[in-house]
Amino acid sequence: MTTSSSIILNQLQISQKIRRIAYQIYETNTSEKEVVLAGIVGNGFIFAEKIEESLKEISSLKIIICKVYIDKKNPLNPITTSLDIKDYENKSLVLVDDVLSSGTTLIYGIKHFLEVPLKKFKTAVLVNRNHKKYPVKADFKGISLSTSIKEHIHVEFSNKEAIAYLV
Repeated sequence: MTTSSSIILNQLQISQKIRRIAYQIYETNTSEKEVVLAGIVGNGFIFAEKIEESLKEISSLKIIICKVYIDKKNPLNPITTSLDIKDYENKSLVLVDDVLSSGTTLIYGIKHFLEVPLKKFKTAVLVNRNHKKYPVKADFKGISLSTSIKEHIHVEFSNKEAIAYLV
């Protein structure tokens, strides 16, 4: 953290946001038996695991967790997942990332899953910035921020702590 950083979400606030997003996912999928949480590798996958923990506490849904491998520097490269396509075909799926900035990562992730027949498809992010260059939105979000283009959001997840900074 640098001197020009400021905390936008502390551990307690992030825990509350995760729980609220878990409830929203559960409410959206009350008629389902299982839900796939597809976390974009890195913080998106860690965030998906935290949502999974919360969902297991509040629901009887079977949660299938999936890693989504996207080359963030070159999103046109093939996207792969830790599951076979047949493992999430015709299921309810939530694509999860930590921060929605320009929308590049999320839109290419969405493109990958649009090529698979799904029952329901939603997106979830912890922090939604309002500087998108693609028409993509988060269905479930922890917090929305209007920031300048030069500012960045940095989320840190460790074993016991989670914190989000505005840099």
